[in-house]
Amino acid sequence: MSTFSDEVDGRHGWLHQVRIIQGGMGVAISGWRLARAVASHGACMGVVSGTALDSVVARRLQDGDTGGHLRRAIEAFPDQGVAGRVLDRFFVPMGKKAATPYRRVGMHSHVERPLVRDLTVLAAFVEVVLAREGHRGRVGINLLTKVKAPTLPTLYGAMLAGVDCILMGAGIPREIPGVLDAFAEGRGASLRLLDGPTGEEPVPMLRFDPESVGYGAAQLPRPAFLPIVSADSLAAMLLRRSNGSVEGFIVEGPLAGGHNAPPRGRTVFDEAGQPVYGGRDQADTARMAELGLPFWLAGATGSPESLAAARRAGATGIQLGTLFAFSRESGMDPDLRVKIIRDAREGGAQVRTDPRASSTGYPFKVVQVEGSVSVPEVYEARPRVCDNGYLREPVSTGGGSITYRCAAEPVPAYVAKGGSAEDAAGRRCLCNGLLATCGHPQVQKDGTVEPPIVTSGDDLGRLIGLLPAGRDDYGADDVIRYLTGAASAL
Repeated sequence: MSTFSDEVDGRHGWLHQVRIIQGGMGVAISGWRLARAVASHGACMGVVSGTALDSVVARRLQDGDTGGHLRRAIEAFPDQGVAGRVLDRFFVPMGKKAATPYRRVGMHSHVERPLVRDLTVLAAFVEVVLAREGHRGRVGINLLTKVKAPTLPTLYGAMLAGVDCILMGAGIPREIPGVLDAFAEGRGASLRLLDGPTGEEPVPMLRFDPESVGYGAAQLPRPAFLPIVSADSLAAMLLRRSNGSVEGFIVEGPLAGGHNAPPRGRTVFDEAGQPVYGGRDQADTARMAELGLPFWLAGATGSPESLAAARRAGATGIQLGTLFAFSRESGMDPDLRVKIIRDAREGGAQVRTDPRASSTGYPFKVVQVEGSVSVPEVYEARPRVCDNGYLREPVSTGGGSITYRCAAEPVPAYVAKGGSAEDAAGRRCLCNGLLATCGHPQVQKDGTVEPPIVTSGDDLGRLIGLLPAGRDDYGADDVIRYLTGAASAL
């Protein structure tokens, strides 16, 4: 097993040695098992998804914490008072009954709720601790810039666990470097709650001060920061305007899974209603190289040829998710994972870039699979409910007051908060859908079991080449061997 050196270029010189970064996918698809498996290989960085980690850990505890892994990591948490309160509230020793709803964790907002805050810190700590066990490789955590309210406690919990790298996309995360600097120095940090101009009225801030909330003022290692960008111009702007250091970039094209940046210029749709991307939506790798920082190409890069091409273009390597998302170490529900693999083997697995699925307004890639909300009948049968709230949008109502709305919530509630019924049409609840995809579907009061929503990059069909004869599964090791099989790629 290879190890990394920090001697190449100062504090984060090890980044120059990373050829493969595993994507931080969905909710718990990039869980600690997958990140640990990838990070165990030299020249690879494993990444855990930081999205909805508080709900993920709470639901794993309610399912009985099979193997005791969570509780083992919780024992290392520096505040055992917090650990005890979380276990008392959420741990069910034999696991809850299948028909029993999960106890909800409570929604994040600018109004601090101590248990929600502490659970979020603990959850990020646990996920990173488990991902780092048993190897000397590097581990990162991926967050969505648009999911603002949990960001500060998630970052702090990950840093408490010694995370090596922060990756953030779905927005412009120019405030994050300053947050990392503050936490590394034991200081508190804040984020703007609202994007764009807010006039003269006071607007609440999101704040987290380790000392004032009981975690002390300990200094922590400052992780590298890699924004996920779709254009070289955005990368250059982040270098100029971020409030701290940026160590590199993930350059993600429109073929990547999850949220995609909208097409630049006037949006045109194909005959299937998908946005059409063109040359303007491809980052200029020569200009990226001129910025002088390492960068990795993402989006349909899951092949040794793509790795070699990225290196020739000046990139340090590639980031990929799809091939890892369907490996046996993935956090995807095993039955759902095998079903999609079999569909792909038979040529029936399709990925649609849906311009309306996500309440964020970003196009979102959705695998068309039976039993999921990609099926119109399943979507129509599901009662609209917003009971997790990660993608809620804060909206100023004047005088410093804030309300939260989501285009996937019940339409009357959304309209009452100033949204439009037209904007709400066709929206999928990604929070509930993605929690179902990782095997933790909520059971609603009427008995409805939340259906999954599965995302993937456009190169889903490539996973067929990794399948052993007569089998429907493969491992992260198989992906890495496949990618590094061509000596010229490295």
